[in-house]
Amino acid sequence: MSLYKMERAPFPYQIMETRADALDRLDVQFQWGNYGFRLLRCHLVSFPPGKVVSFHQHSDYEFHFIPRGKGKVILKDQVFALQPGMMYLTGPGLEHYQEADSMEAMEELCLQIEAVKLFDCDKVPDHYWGNRNDILEADSCMKQLDHLPQFPTLDHYHAMPCFIEAYRAWSGDKLGVYSTIHQAIIQILLRTVQAYDITRDSFKIPSRDMNMHRFLLATQFMVDNYARPLSLEDVAEKLSISGRQLQRVFLEKSGFSFSRYLEDLRLAHVSRELMESETSVQDIALQHGFTSSNYLYYVFRKRYGMTPNQYRITNRKEG
Repeated sequence: MSLYKMERAPFPYQIMETRADALDRLDVQFQWGNYGFRLLRCHLVSFPPGKVVSFHQHSDYEFHFIPRGKGKVILKDQVFALQPGMMYLTGPGLEHYQEADSMEAMEELCLQIEAVKLFDCDKVPDHYWGNRNDILEADSCMKQLDHLPQFPTLDHYHAMPCFIEAYRAWSGDKLGVYSTIHQAIIQILLRTVQAYDITRDSFKIPSRDMNMHRFLLATQFMVDNYARPLSLEDVAEKLSISGRQLQRVFLEKSGFSFSRYLEDLRLAHVSRELMESETSVQDIALQHGFTSSNYLYYVFRKRYGMTPNQYRITNRKEG
């Protein structure tokens, strides 16, 4: 354990350090009202003094809570100081940057979920057995999450203890684990909305395939950030695993190396851009993650046997 952790007094969320990825390993999926949810990550992470997480974005909801320490967050182009008891949401597509104080570590409780709307409020399936009020409540909550102000606020409604409830349910290893975790997540969603005050008015737990889970998290992050400089180590750090381990995951689940997968992703965007726009090859290269048009020409010709311009002409004639 690092020195800065040894010198700091214990706090309630320290029990989550026992197995930092415990809840991440569970394949938690559930329905609330007219939405389906899937838990991607729910854990405590500690940022050493001066630790920087560069600008990035997610296509999912990510809830951030600061139980201890201080630092700052940049949401788009606005800088905000972070103190204990604060929280903020980085909803789908919101670019953000995080940094711990240069002299003090910062702990963060992170919840990342995928939310999918299953049906509209006015089109309730005939076979739906749930409470109609749950539909209205879930729908209202999710709509408000999409319109929350893009700045941190205090955790007025005490969402943070819900993390401990979920973690203790896992550590208890008894029937009711999933129900407790579902309820804890729902409470975090509701209490986040409430915090911004915009409403006014021995049971063995089956584990998920962690390599597939990591592969899906990694590829989604790459889809969200493919146009930025990305390395194997950058993505591995987001998943708290080594670059070598992530490389093995890619080879196992896709049959390709990390670099090949990223290259294919970028080339797919480049190919579509060539067919659908008049943008210059140089601009297309820079917009889609290639360091130069010369490098794009090299990769493109090697992969497709023709230059980007030839590809553009050929595919438009065929169209």
